[in-house]
Amino acid sequence: MSKKNNTAGILAGLLAGAAAGVVLGMLYAPEEGKETRKKIKNKAEDLKDQAKNKYGEVSEKVKGQYESISSTFKETANNVAHTVKDGYDKYKDQIVSKTTDMVKDVESGLNDLKN
Repeated sequence: MSKKNNTAGILAGLLAGAAAGVVLGMLYAPEEGKETRKKIKNKAEDLKDQAKNKYGEVSEKVKGQYESISSTFKETANNVAHTVKDGYDKYKDQIVSKTTDMVKDVESGLNDLKN
């Protein structure tokens, strides 16, 4: 999660820096105020569009990574569950077999004592 926050922070910082640089450059350019304001407005719209595009790209990338990680986690959890179940079944069968053998041995021993 912190990597995502770092990426978003870096992206926001880059966009803010670019916007500030453009605005300062235009304010100090030797042009009429009306023309400068028009350029600032156009550049702000361009930057807004770029930010939306980057947000969309980053959002899609994060969604893709989430889906990939989620799928991998589900698959791993499934494998672990099957491994545990298989182990349980294996040892259960061994215990039942050994218990059955012990019961037979005890019954045999009791029969020998009776005779």
